[in-house]
Amino acid sequence: MGLLDGLMGNATKADINEVEKELEAIITESEKVELAFKLVRDLIVFTNTRLILIDKQGMTGKKVEYLSIPYKSISRFSIETAGHFDLDAELKIWISSAIEPTISKQFRKDKSIYDIQKALASYIAKP
Repeated sequence: MGLLDGLMGNATKADINEVEKELEAIITESEKVELAFKLVRDLIVFTNTRLILIDKQGMTGKKVEYLSIPYKSISRFSIETAGHFDLDAELKIWISSAIEPTISKQFRKDKSIYDIQKALASYIAKP
């Protein structure tokens, strides 16, 4: 079911050990991957210090953008859930004092957006 969900654009929980191996050149020695979601080829990674959004681009996915956002920089976020006839849900994240959302991610109609929202809420609330 996980592969089919990923192909359909639904976020699925990713294996933390695999994500840590993939990010070993990116994360610091004191940093630990605590939670990760896979969205088709992209990843949303929660570490103990920051949120990392990984955008794999191109046909092969060799070109990769790593967007690192310290939790203290996230001023607010919202989720828009899918309705009965609307298949997409959306996550929006505002950084510092930005008027418009800095990050916007589309999800298919699935429940993972609630898990991601809960994770954001708990990590932002940490001192």
